[in-house]
Formats: sequence, structure tokens, C-alpha cells
Amino acid sequence: MSQSAFRSAVCCLLAIVFPAQVMLAGETASAMLYTNGAAWLNGSEVPKSAAVFSGDMLQTRPDSTASIQSNGSNVMVLADSLVKFEGPAVELEHGAVRVTTSRGLAARAGDVTVKPASNSWTEFQVTDVDGRVQIAANKGDVTVQDDKGTTTVAQGQQTTRDDTADTEKKKKKRRRAAGAAPAAGGGIMSSAPVVYGGLGAVGVVAVWVWTRSEPPASPVCPTDPCQ
Repeated sequence: MSQSAFRSAVCCLLAIVFPAQVMLAGETASAMLYTNGAAWLNGSEVPKSAAVFSGDMLQTRPDSTASIQSNGSNVMVLADSLVKFEGPAVELEHGAVRVTTSRGLAARAGDVTVKPASNSWTEFQVTDVDGRVQIAANKGDVTVQDDKGTTTVAQGQQTTRDDTADTEKKKKKRRRAAGAAPAAGGGIMSSAPVVYGGLGAVGVVAVWVWTRSEPPASPVCPTDPCQ
């Protein structure tokens, strides 16, 4: 195999490996976070704005709020709240969130799940303090699902659910989130195993191609072996 063919093979492999990582990284970053006052992301204080990834824990102080914005949805995290972002849903550990969405984004508080009854613009608020979950349908109807079944809360109405069985677990999560946890990781593109794995694959193929390539013809002796 000639040098040009060798370079072409390596370039083709790079074209396959790295764009795939970029696409996966794009899927991981699902929303942007904007804070009003001090807030923590995975236990580390965050600046005015940051990318939010699925599984990230956000905590606001009693004098701060935050907004999680994604395509078609906005989650206002009110003061003194602890929220886990999960992409198509947010999990409220403590405090309150106000959700505005046209894409059916849901909010969970323990075993209680609240989501829009339709795909139209819907705004609702969920408050969870020590296991007492309050749901208010500000705009549009919402459905509320728990271990007792599913009910609908009409626009302008509110209801309350009891989730005290999950209270102690939430308190432990809240204490862990307030500690110095590692900062949120970037997308999969910044993951060391993925990056090194991709480079390793390139190296293996490069060595394989190189060892199987034929010796290049000498400009002095164009035939091999020389006659």
C-alpha cells in the first residue's frame, strides 16, 4: 500500500470516529442554566450561566433563583430548592419549580409525577416541602400521577399530595448536594475513556495498515528487488 493510500485510510477512520463523538456530545447537553444569585451545580458554585446535563443536581439558596431553559421549555427553580435535571423531566427533591412548556416536560416529586395534559403551552407549579406536594395548574390542564392513580387538575385549580414516605431519603440527598461534590462533567466529547478509546482505535488501525503496506519504490531503484 502506498503512502497516499495509508493516509487516506487513517483520514477515513478519523472522519468516522470524531464526528460520532461530536454528535453524542450534542445530545448530552440538553439545556442552559441561568442563575439569579448564588447557586450550586453538583455541589460547586456556578457562574451566571452554564450548560446543564442530564443527571445534574441544582441547588438554590433562600435568596436566589435559577432558570433552566431548553427548546420549548423553561423551568424556574425557586428559592431554597434542590432539583435534578433529567432532560424530558425534572425531579424536585425539595422546594418549588414553575414549569412552562410546550413539549410535555414533566416534574416529579417522589412518587408524584406532574405533566401537561396536552402538547399546548402549559404552566404549572410544583412545591414539595417535607413530603407535602402542592400542584397548581396556572395555564392549561395537568395530569397528576401517584401510587393511587392518575387525576387531572384543570387550569386555575390546585391539589395536594402526601409523599412523606420519601422525606428522609430526600433530606439525605439534599445534604449530599450541599457538600463539595465534583463539578458537572462536560459532554461525552470530554470523557477521557471515549477520547482515548477513539485515539486508540485510530492508532491500532494505523499500525495495522502500516505493517501491511508494501515498501515504497525507491526513486533510484524503481523495482523491488533491484535488478
